[in-house]
Amino acid sequence: MAQLVYALDLNIVFVALPDIGADLGFPGQTQQLVVSAYVVFAGGFLLFGGRAADLLGRRRVFILALSLYAASSLAGGLAPDPAAIIVARAVQGVGGALLLPSTLSLINTLFAEGPQRNRALAVWGGAGASGLTLGALLGGVLTENFGWPAVFYVNVPLAALVALAAAAVIPPDPARGPRRRFDLPGSLTVTGGSTLLVFALVEGPEQGWADPLVVGAFVLAAVLLAAFAAIERRSADPLMPFRLFRNRSLTIGMGVTFIYMATFGVLPYFLTVLMQSVHGYSALQTGLAFLVPSLAIATGTQLGERLTGRLGLRATLVAGFAIGVVGTALMALGFDADAGYGLLVPGLIVSGVGQGIVWTAMWIAAATGTAAHEQGVANGIASTALNIGNAIGLAVFTALADIGTEGKAGAALRSATADGEAVVVLLTAAGMVVGLLVTLALRRADVAAPSVAEDADPEQLVAG
Repeated sequence: MAQLVYALDLNIVFVALPDIGADLGFPGQTQQLVVSAYVVFAGGFLLFGGRAADLLGRRRVFILALSLYAASSLAGGLAPDPAAIIVARAVQGVGGALLLPSTLSLINTLFAEGPQRNRALAVWGGAGASGLTLGALLGGVLTENFGWPAVFYVNVPLAALVALAAAAVIPPDPARGPRRRFDLPGSLTVTGGSTLLVFALVEGPEQGWADPLVVGAFVLAAVLLAAFAAIERRSADPLMPFRLFRNRSLTIGMGVTFIYMATFGVLPYFLTVLMQSVHGYSALQTGLAFLVPSLAIATGTQLGERLTGRLGLRATLVAGFAIGVVGTALMALGFDADAGYGLLVPGLIVSGVGQGIVWTAMWIAAATGTAAHEQGVANGIASTALNIGNAIGLAVFTALADIGTEGKAGAALRSATADGEAVVVLLTAAGMVVGLLVTLALRRADVAAPSVAEDADPEQLVAG
């Protein structure tokens, strides 16, 4: 349910942006800040959120994140001016950064590694796919019938309900073991560095890569992340223990999540541009058009769990990427100004199934072989790679897609936009080939279930 709420909110605001801009006096070029504020803070605080779940308790952080989500959603709906809604979205981003790793950490500690956990991750992944569809549909319905504040208000009862259910259903956090330091210097430097890096990647395409603000953000991000690396090497209780990267499954899982969001993860953006800017679909029509890929992705998440049990993790990831390559290349045929939706459908289905398979399997890889008391930070690492992969993928591919559209208007612009996006879709398919090659670095030993001594700590045994 929490993943459903989280995924729903990723798409629901997009549809309402024009109305938000008109009502609150946003100039067209700054409306994207409503989205960027969320993305920047969600990406910057993911590692912090993962470590907080480890140290403060997974259920505590999970419920705190949902409460923050509900409160910031209410503030967003009540926002009287642009500044208020941007701040509300930034706080909502922090809530999302606390929520995602704590959700994954709960799954990875409450369910035993192997078939049980794989099935749980498949259900979680299916809920995320459903949330993306519901977000697009609800955004159009709520905005048209109740106004843009409704896209914020809908999160309030949902998040509150899930928080109450968590308090009743999820086992209490075990008694704390030996006192552990939070590593404040490491937290400040990595959060600041990650936030500035995502900010620069998000704003670069809008402001220009040579803009002083963008360049300054990149430079300061590099300084802070270098300082973070130096602090972590000397810390007795680091925020991100570098020894975790000796776990090849986590390292490869992190690489796969990065490639996944830089390829599969950018396709919805270009599909939305194709449908709305090239073919003139309404927000509601676009949401309905996304039903096909969303159902395909949800099917793929369940298939990924079954294939992992039968074929193994490496073979499942390879199969998912291979199916994704074929489907995405097929999808490129529908990126034409004169092509109808029917030409997109075969590619959407095949690519969606591959996407769902990889989604489930990559989170299994990221969680495998990591001790329970460090699942939060491990998932924070993988989630950070996911977010940065999406930011870099969008920055690079939107720049490539815009080549050849300068100075054009009307039918010529629509044709050039579709042609540019067709090239980009083929490039994402090539990126999926890279993901396939990365997964080949996994060995059977990397994904074998660890012994109790390796995977569990006393807190986990007490909880069990």
